[in-house]
Amino acid sequence: MVPAASRSGEAELSDPWVALEAGADPAERVRMLLRAHETFTEAGTVQRPVRPVVADSWRRSARAGVGPDGTASVELNDGDLGAYRAEHPLARVMPLFRELMGTFASDGEHLLAVCDEHGRLLWVEGHATTRRKADRMNFVPGARWSETAVGTNAPGTAVAVDRPVQVFAAEHFIRRVQPWTCAAAPVHDPRTGRVLGAVDITGGDGLAHPHSLGFVQAVARAAESQLALLLPPETGADTPELSALGRDEAVFASAGRRIRLSRRHSEILVLLSRHPEGLSGDELLCALYEDETVTPVTLRAELARLRRVLGPGLLASRPYRLTVPVESDVAVVERRLESGAVTGAARGYTGPLLPGSRAPAVTRLRRLIADGLRTALIARRDPDLLADWAHAPWGEDDLDVWRALAAVRPTASVRARLAALESELAAPTATWLQRPRF
Repeated sequence: MVPAASRSGEAELSDPWVALEAGADPAERVRMLLRAHETFTEAGTVQRPVRPVVADSWRRSARAGVGPDGTASVELNDGDLGAYRAEHPLARVMPLFRELMGTFASDGEHLLAVCDEHGRLLWVEGHATTRRKADRMNFVPGARWSETAVGTNAPGTAVAVDRPVQVFAAEHFIRRVQPWTCAAAPVHDPRTGRVLGAVDITGGDGLAHPHSLGFVQAVARAAESQLALLLPPETGADTPELSALGRDEAVFASAGRRIRLSRRHSEILVLLSRHPEGLSGDELLCALYEDETVTPVTLRAELARLRRVLGPGLLASRPYRLTVPVESDVAVVERRLESGAVTGAARGYTGPLLPGSRAPAVTRLRRLIADGLRTALIARRDPDLLADWAHAPWGEDDLDVWRALAAVRPTASVRARLAALESELAAPTATWLQRPRF
């Protein structure tokens, strides 16, 4: 397969399956695709290697056994589809999607599509002629367009990687989709950060512009803001909240009060909020104090002071525990990471947990959260998320993150900072840089 040269001199990607024999091994398909896209250097053309987000998606698609002549299957029909859509959270923002995107889709002969978190299309609306063409490849409501079903495509890939994605023509994994271009962005539950689905714009060459991706990303953010406004009150609307990320002294909010806690009270409340079953006095002593000579009397005095600060009825003893659930920013970030909502977790991370604390249990938790998030960011390879971490005070010396950022955004300033860090790391007096500062 040889890419053709465009009028501008830049190589155009042709059908990536044309050189493959029927029945080729999926892994070999991807190897041939990557070789074909990455190694051409014909005279008069500009080399354009396949984008990392596409290459990674091709590999996942091949591992899932997707073939070049596959097609989407319709999983929800008629009444089942109607009932499922009516109960889905994104039904509440469909009027917003239509308001922001409907005219653009119809006038531009494009389609507005919305899928759920499994890549199933819930709504496909827009230009009538374009819809009829899309019907022929089963781009219809109720069909599954996840990566594992039909390979690389904007809505399926956006849900898989939890980030906005634009897929151009031959970057699609299956042949029948290659005349199309699409851009999609995930939509998250504003309370939990969980991916609810994605909003997509699909059409022809008219969408092959970076503005298309920015457009759907802005629409997705508007939908998340609208969902936040529409959220019903949580059970127990006065659930106490604890903010402990990025600050040495946590803030506790309850019953209309906001209380800045001392460092020790911050540590105690962070630990008790993570252990609703409670902790014994001995467990708290070990968790809070490096000095093993600290006596239970000291701890009991701290807990008595904390009980007065919080007010009556919130702190019980034997074991020490909070009498009501307390929502914390730490727990929010952990839940988002566990659900794979890396973008939401990064947005919720405002800095290391109680950075001045030396309590053993808090220090371990601080490291656990930071390591979990930075590992997810490095794996995600999103240049914006990596840059946010690298330029934050806690990431300015994080060598692994700077290396990851340089791989996906090799600007002069990024390369210069990476070179400086590597030089400092090589110096005998700078071995402390081997560990990022959290």
